[in-house]
Amino acid sequence: MYAIFKNGGKQYKVKIGQILRLEKINSNIGNIIKFKNILFLKKKKKIFLGNPILKNAVIKAKIFSHGREKKINIIKFNRRKHYKKKQGHRQYYTSIKIQNIKIKKDI
Repeated sequence: MYAIFKNGGKQYKVKIGQILRLEKINSNIGNIIKFKNILFLKKKKKIFLGNPILKNAVIKAKIFSHGREKKINIIKFNRRKHYKKKQGHRQYYTSIKIQNIKIKKDI
């Protein structure tokens, strides 16, 4: 069984027990969160497609940890113009562990 859901403008393919890094979610470690923007779900040989989302499906996940990604350096410059700009960025993330994928009733 696997599902594809949407969070933070991105789509993720997940299975039960998988650990996944998402954009930062403001919630404490150990809390259980629910995702309802499920686009696709496959259960055994049945396939459920959303139009655009499945209204009767839910994914439950537990917040595993919070952190920051590795630093990305951004450099802009113009040659022979005495212009150089350097900037860095570290994205916040939340690690989650998928606990359950449910569809409330089979269509």
